[in-house]
Amino acid sequence: MQNRMGAKGRAAAKTRLTLRLDFPELGRLGPGKVRLLELVDEHGSISAAGRAMGMSYRRAWQLADELNQTFSGGVVATQQGGQRGGGAALTQTGKDVVRAYRAIEKKAQKAAAAEIALIAAALAEG
Repeated sequence: MQNRMGAKGRAAAKTRLTLRLDFPELGRLGPGKVRLLELVDEHGSISAAGRAMGMSYRRAWQLADELNQTFSGGVVATQQGGQRGGGAALTQTGKDVVRAYRAIEKKAQKAAAAEIALIAAALAEG
């Protein structure tokens, strides 16, 4: 049997809350930067994390640098290349920031679930 869910049903099913924290005069933190940090942690490399997200080497490094300037002590520690190559890892602050952001996301999603469902139900047919 074919799935006959219309565009409205698909959009409602995919509706999600996106969270961004703005730090006046310091920067911002949202889902893309948090995902970059998660991938740095996973891959041990800023450039590999950027590639995994489909972004340029330069852009990944710019974002990592911006995050390091935003948070005291930085969130990504890098190591120069050598025989074994360079690398990157999250600092404890970086791990704490990712963990806290994901916790806020889950709490916000849970707290707003009924209202999100109401808004999603009111979506126009596509």
